[in-house]
Amino acid sequence: MIKFAVIGTNWITEKFIDGTNNPPENHAQAMKLQGVYSRDIEKAERFTKQHQAPFTFDDLASLATSTEIDAVYIASPNSLHFEQSKLMLAHGKHVICEKPSCSSLEQAQELYQTAKDNNVIFFEAYMTAHLPNFKVIENNLTRLGKVRKAHIQYCQYSSRYPAYLAGDKPNTFYPEFCNGSIMDIGFYCVALTCALFGKPDTIKAQATLLETGVDGCGSVILGYQDFAVTIDHSKISGSSQASEIQGESGSLLIEHVGQCFNIMYQDNKGQNQQTLSQPQSDNSMCYEALAFAEQINQKKINPVYEVRTLQTAQVIQEVRKQTAVIFPSDSQ
Repeated sequence: MIKFAVIGTNWITEKFIDGTNNPPENHAQAMKLQGVYSRDIEKAERFTKQHQAPFTFDDLASLATSTEIDAVYIASPNSLHFEQSKLMLAHGKHVICEKPSCSSLEQAQELYQTAKDNNVIFFEAYMTAHLPNFKVIENNLTRLGKVRKAHIQYCQYSSRYPAYLAGDKPNTFYPEFCNGSIMDIGFYCVALTCALFGKPDTIKAQATLLETGVDGCGSVILGYQDFAVTIDHSKISGSSQASEIQGESGSLLIEHVGQCFNIMYQDNKGQNQQTLSQPQSDNSMCYEALAFAEQINQKKINPVYEVRTLQTAQVIQEVRKQTAVIFPSDSQ
């Protein structure tokens, strides 16, 4: 059993813990919550009690050196991911870090090297690629014939945007937290594209910047040898439109590019429509937890996951460069 601690006591941490307690069908529980870290010791103690974990931390160094912890799940603000991941890896802890795990390609490369130097696993918590319905997409790409176009979109009006407009300072819309639309929900679009098609040959990006300097929404065209992927992402407007991959023989429609709720195939004559979706757990994070545990048990970083993480970081870094979204960490 892998004993893990969490950094962060928010809703996504709750969901990850629940995912480890309820593994996918036909899989035994592989991870057990052992500790909770928060800068606020009272908050950490409440969270520890709620989840019946034996250890509480309010000092990162104590967590990093604890012999009671094998692995750490990091769900702090984006701007803290790199330093916290590096500290844990350097002290021999396996790390699963929420996406985006880094704000630059160089940071991602450094974390993988630190993990390898210390014989531990570094893993970016991008859940989509581990879902049963993502495998459906992969397995049906050849059915489309030659892929010619794709439109991948994730536009969701942020619940924090009204607070931003009212003059508050939610992390989502401030560069000091390494956030914004492309780093948040746009990440899902870029990561899905890299997972399916690899690194693009060309990148062309546009964005609408807020007064703080982060992007509220934007579009990206990723060019491949004989097709292009158009990405639309937004945190200041919403859409229920499905994403679509178009080939010479047919198309795949994807409901919610992050969760892959429903996958449908249709031929180019509109005469053959099929629902391809497979059952998925209500808690989609259980699949990424399992993928993390499998790497730990195999004592090896999965090279497919590493390549996808690095390619995604490289694309997003170029998108930020073209759209002038600058973080404090860029100058370090």
